Amino acid sequence: MDSLTQIVLGASVGEAILGKKVGNKAMLWGAIAGTIPDLDVVSKLFVDTITANELHRGFSHSILFSLLAAPIFGWLISKIYTLKEATWKDWSKLMFWGLFTHPLLDAFTTWGTQLFWPLNYKVSFKNIFVVDPVYTFPFLTCLLIALFYKRTHPKRERTNMLGIYISSGYLIITLGLKWYTYQKFQSSLENQGINYKEIQTKPTPLNSILWSANVETQHSFLIGHYSLFDKSDTIQFLEFPKNHHLLKEMKSDPLIPRLIQLSDGWYTIENKDNKLLFNDLRFGQLGIGTEANRFVFSYELSYDSKGKLIAKESERNPGEAAPLLKNLFKRILGN
Repeated sequence: MDSLTQIVLGASVGEAILGKKVGNKAMLWGAIAGTIPDLDVVSKLFVDTITANELHRGFSHSILFSLLAAPIFGWLISKIYTLKEATWKDWSKLMFWGLFTHPLLDAFTTWGTQLFWPLNYKVSFKNIFVVDPVYTFPFLTCLLIALFYKRTHPKRERTNMLGIYISSGYLIITLGLKWYTYQKFQSSLENQGINYKEIQTKPTPLNSILWSANVETQHSFLIGHYSLFDKSDTIQFLEFPKNHHLLKEMKSDPLIPRLIQLSDGWYTIENKDNKLLFNDLRFGQLGIGTEANRFVFSYELSYDSKGKLIAKESERNPGEAAPLLKNLFKRILGN
């Protein structure tokens, strides 16, 4: 999830664990714990883009990391405060849940997380977008209200827990919406006589009303959208040829299997403006329907001066955001 959500989640969890004993310090250290797992992004300063993407949401997002790091951080925090309102075990418990709830929430997103590192498997339920205001707002609102009460006031705990219950309830609702929309995609494919191998569904940015489906067929991938406000159950799918044959001799390079594993096999190869692109389909396109002109994650494949195959991630223009969001919200309202 986005940084704000993880900070708020960490702060709420910290308050729930240790708020009565240490007051606002629990929120502070919970918020800090909620950001620590994402420090793995600093790997981009030292390694290439592909390696950094492979490392992201790896060890630092695992149960093992939470178990190992929590007592260390707990001990350090216990040495900071001389009044000893809380013990080393108390701080360790707070840090564990602050650290662990971060990857636990990430497991519900499209990217997923290696909860069971070192096993090379990412848990990904794909039922909530990485930025969803409906999930974050109750947390943030209740947390801010709770700050106005003294740490021993019963309303402080109840208000904080209310935010946790509302947001957790919404997360469960999105699982139901995922199941419902999956049935819609499946029925539409069958009614149109489209033979397919696999379907992956996920919500579109900032909401859980408009859902997207990636569908694998023998020679291509299909992408379609369905809104809960759609009047018709017939879904239009856009087709994208796999074009895996365009890799030619590149396919034998060790970099290609890494890209394929990174994309979980959901990729197309595209020859665009004399550039060979590796498109990761898991995160969809920048835009909706025929107006979209490229994928969110795309890598330009080329050889450097030493003959080494490299993959450069395509840059995204921030100026594209406004018109894309306008089209997104228009599509949310139905077809």
